[in-house]
Amino acid sequence: MHHFLIALATTPSPTPTPSLRPGLSEDQVTPGTWGFVLTAFIVVLTTFLIVDMVRRIRRVRYRAQVEEALVGETDGAETDGAETDSDRTGGVVSGKPGVEESDGDAGSAAR
Repeated sequence: MHHFLIALATTPSPTPTPSLRPGLSEDQVTPGTWGFVLTAFIVVLTTFLIVDMVRRIRRVRYRAQVEEALVGETDGAETDGAETDSDRTGGVVSGKPGVEESDGDAGSAAR
């Protein structure tokens, strides 16, 4: 049995013939120069598209963060201002007791 395995390991397997089947030319089975150029163009175009998409997503995310920070600052300023006004007047606005000043904004949670 050992000799049989050695014989199988040393016996060369049939090598493929370097020629094509009859009736086929090399142009029919390879993409050629134009195939390479078009594939490279698609790869470059896709790369630029992905980079542009990432840049736009980053810009939108940054603008949302800035807008959120600005809204937080304005809400904080209005809240601070309303607390100092009500502290000064004792919760009385427009001469009516128990009426708090409201700007009609329900806050950022209602948006």
